[in-house]
Amino acid sequence: MTLISRRHVLRTIGIATALLAGVSSAAVHAQDRTSVKIGYAVSITGGNAGGAGITTIPNYRLWVHEVNEAGGLELPDGSRLPIEVVEYDDRSSAEEVVRAVERLVTQDEVDFVLSPWGTGFNLAVAPLLDRFGYPLIASAAVTDRAAEFAERWPGSFWLLGGGADYAGALAEVLGEAHAAGEINADVAVISVADGFGIDLVNAARETFAAAGLNIVMDRTYPPGITDFSPMLNEAQSSGADSFVAFSYPPETFALTQQAQVAAFNPDVFYLGVGTPFPTYIGANGDNAEGVLSLGGIDTSNAALMDYRQRHEDFIGQAPDFWASQMTYAGLEMLEEAIKRVGLDREAVSSELSTGTFTTILGETKLENNQLRDLWWTGQWQDGVFVALEPSDREGASEIRLPKQPWK
Repeated sequence: MTLISRRHVLRTIGIATALLAGVSSAAVHAQDRTSVKIGYAVSITGGNAGGAGITTIPNYRLWVHEVNEAGGLELPDGSRLPIEVVEYDDRSSAEEVVRAVERLVTQDEVDFVLSPWGTGFNLAVAPLLDRFGYPLIASAAVTDRAAEFAERWPGSFWLLGGGADYAGALAEVLGEAHAAGEINADVAVISVADGFGIDLVNAARETFAAAGLNIVMDRTYPPGITDFSPMLNEAQSSGADSFVAFSYPPETFALTQQAQVAAFNPDVFYLGVGTPFPTYIGANGDNAEGVLSLGGIDTSNAALMDYRQRHEDFIGQAPDFWASQMTYAGLEMLEEAIKRVGLDREAVSSELSTGTFTTILGETKLENNQLRDLWWTGQWQDGVFVALEPSDREGASEIRLPKQPWK
């Protein structure tokens, strides 16, 4: 379904109040239902389509398929209602995602709205969904302000941690490698100039210093840049054994290819979003070996591995090794909350906030509306992006250094 409406998000208080009353009353008549209407606006086209097309959209479609194959969403009385989907393309525009979500709520009158892909887009729709009383399960958003946002928007839930978590874990990995004499203390860092990159690089500046690491190069770049050769040349001449890029998928893939062309072979090569994608190893083959990034999986988790197989069978492609599993787990939580309390959105939000759920991650419970039991650092090893950090957690793998030279 293509988004056509261009109504403004900001309305007068009187109109917003009237709309809210209409939305609330529409949710009451569960006895007249033949389906549960679930909508989402996500980047089917545009610059974010690569990430959304791997992490978000396939999981939404897999979950809807599996729920409907089982007869639909189960309600507290044991009855089931199939899911009816309303899908919009936000065209990778923050303005468009807000318009689409407003349409889902005020015109389509969906029962629940699933989250968009990307930190900035989740932050763009969070106030709107809060205003209309819809829960937001943000499964593809990294923010250090999750606790603040959860307090401001009590129906928002944040499943992917914050920049300080990932930067702190990476600082620990690099600090331990330096202490063991495997790498020097110098790090070259570049970061995309948006919310994701800013959060991570700000945290890295502090956590790296605390770990005894020296940032000898610190550069930011605007989204959409394609030529990284000047930055790679600077990093290569800096003498740093570690190269860190807090990047989004287009830059992640470009950096890998351009580093190979430049024969830039640091002992540590860490990239951002996109590295745990199956398409990353598809594009780079053996050259993915040893590359570090966010996330990772525990291959001994049978439920997770079963999900990965179901995903591949239905979608025709494996999920990523990071946010895909959190996306699907968030949907499982929503499904279980509806089974317990029904379709009342306020009750569902309360259950999500306080309940304990069985998901593909294991026993899952949020802390202050945040998922905290996450893998922060991973590495490509023998064709699998395995989890490294926290290193003392069951299922963690051992890091392999140095990264092999490009073939």
